[in-house]
Amino acid sequence: MLELTLEPLTKAAFAAFGEVIETENTEHFAINGGSTQRYHDLAKLQHSGSHSAMICSIFRGQAFELPLTISMMEHHPFGSQLFMPLSARPYVVVVASAGALKEQYIRAFLAQGNQGVNYHSGVWHHPLISLQQTSDFLVIDRSGKEANCVEKTLSAAIRLIA
Repeated sequence: MLELTLEPLTKAAFAAFGEVIETENTEHFAINGGSTQRYHDLAKLQHSGSHSAMICSIFRGQAFELPLTISMMEHHPFGSQLFMPLSARPYVVVVASAGALKEQYIRAFLAQGNQGVNYHSGVWHHPLISLQQTSDFLVIDRSGKEANCVEKTLSAAIRLIA
């Protein structure tokens, strides 16, 4: 069984898969008479297909403990998918580049509770992995006529370790 050690989630390390959504070290400007700081255009939201639209939901993810074994990945061919934690708890992000799933290049990141991620359209990822306790996430993704979730079972399970 392949073991993956979680990497820290940084904008540079995640750039091939999408964007890290965070305020730290992010340009911003004052609005509303100076009472609010705006961190502008943090993610490239993507959608395509028939009658497609961007929608906003809350996902409540059950908690898992590390080490954790995963056996599948998924991707969304018609749109990006953005996760922003609402519970300020860490979570795990497991990704691989868009296209044919190359299991040997799967990467795993430890995201902090103040970091969101936006998976670009077609990027392979594991479903939500909350840590510590059940956690809520604001999710912005695509709705439309076409089915937008493709799942694939891995040829061999992967064990995620801290």
